[in-house]
Amino acid sequence: MTVLELKEKLCLEALALPEPEKEVTGGYTGDLLSWVMSKAQSGDFWVTIMTNVNIIAVAHMTDVACVVIAEGQDVPKALIEKAMEQHINLLSSARSAYEICHEPLFL
Repeated sequence: MTVLELKEKLCLEALALPEPEKEVTGGYTGDLLSWVMSKAQSGDFWVTIMTNVNIIAVAHMTDVACVVIAEGQDVPKALIEKAMEQHINLLSSARSAYEICHEPLFL
């Protein structure tokens, strides 16, 4: 499934979608950036509540397909701009991380 298909299936809001056709092959949920750096896999969609600009660096280092900001967090404009600059797909949802990850995606 692509990031664009994930967006549609989970009814996510696109904040930055520079690579909508990037392949999603798994998922990861976490907020401790050092932990995410060691555990997230290339192709994952990463669900977090973090809105610090450092998530873009972590997303780039781990080569995740996209970052999904959960819980309706306010996303700073600087974060969206950095995502576009670094070609990181950035999405958001008002739902909790649990609710987002509970959806059956790969059936």
